[in-house]
Amino acid sequence: MKNSLFNSVRKAIKHWYIPLIIGILFIALGILVMTRPESSFLAIAILFSLSFLLGGLAESIFYISNRDRIDNWGWPLAFGVTTMIIGILMLTNPALSMTTLALFIGFILLFRSISYISYSLDLKNYGIKNWGWMLGFGIISAIVSIVLILNPVIAGLSVVLLVALNFILVGILNAYLSIQLRNIHKSSKKLSDDLQRRHDELMQDISRELGD
Repeated sequence: MKNSLFNSVRKAIKHWYIPLIIGILFIALGILVMTRPESSFLAIAILFSLSFLLGGLAESIFYISNRDRIDNWGWPLAFGVTTMIIGILMLTNPALSMTTLALFIGFILLFRSISYISYSLDLKNYGIKNWGWMLGFGIISAIVSIVLILNPVIAGLSVVLLVALNFILVGILNAYLSIQLRNIHKSSKKLSDDLQRRHDELMQDISRELGD
């Protein structure tokens, strides 16, 4: 059965640590905002904008690097580029209203959550244990995103806390995906080395047979 996330176990995933870096960035930002929700709206908007810009750039690099290893890599690449563009738009318009900011962030995090729900099913098909954790966190993150989209005019602090919570959830999802990519990277590399060793042994046997 063809997997929609990983192209082939014969090719080890490159730069598996990039989702981990993005995850740590999102978690740190979420915790920072959650512990200081009274910070100025402008400062919070700039932080979120930078996270989208850097996260989108890192994701774009990751999927371009693994375009021959990940099926349908164009879609997540397009999402990474879109995230980066939205980050730039938010940076160039830091005076966006809280409602507009909540809608921007809500839609981006909703699409990201849906992606991770899909990835969790890919991990299940790939035989990865504990794939349900990613599915569960993805569903929770999607619900929080929908709340942000449907109720963008919630009181200011409530919006900030909801956004911060969702950043933490998405950060955890990124970190979890990175760990699973690392495991796949290690197993793929081990399998590739084993196949190469067997191929070399077979070629040596053939050479000996021909020599005899």
